Amino acid sequence: QVQLVESGGGLVQAGGSLKLSCAASGRAFSNYAMGWFRQAPGKEREFVAAISRAGIITHYTDSVKGRFAISRDNAKSTMYLQMNSLKPEDTAVYYCAASRGYGVVLSHSEYDYWGQGTQVTVSS
Repeated sequence: QVQLVESGGGLVQAGGSLKLSCAASGRAFSNYAMGWFRQAPGKEREFVAAISRAGIITHYTDSVKGRFAISRDNAKSTMYLQMNSLKPEDTAVYYCAASRGYGVVLSHSEYDYWGQGTQVTVSS
């Protein structure tokens, strides 16, 4: 079992920045590929970014490339999402997730554990 807790969400103006954190507890953090997803009101949950177990490989959805950066610190059992140049369309609940898969895991169905989510609101 892995428990995931997100933090760092909030209200920010367009063009601003936020850094989300995902703290993991339970089984060895480095044994899991990790990812960020988001869900806006009335929309399906969508993939945002993923990172491999050692943090060497990353992948982003096109809409956040060049603006968001995913990283992890296995010694601290924590994953991060640095979000810059935020836009109103980035408004959503952001979830972190852990997968027993290898490489970068893109599909939400391949993730085994989920956090409770943190709200990000970007005002125009």
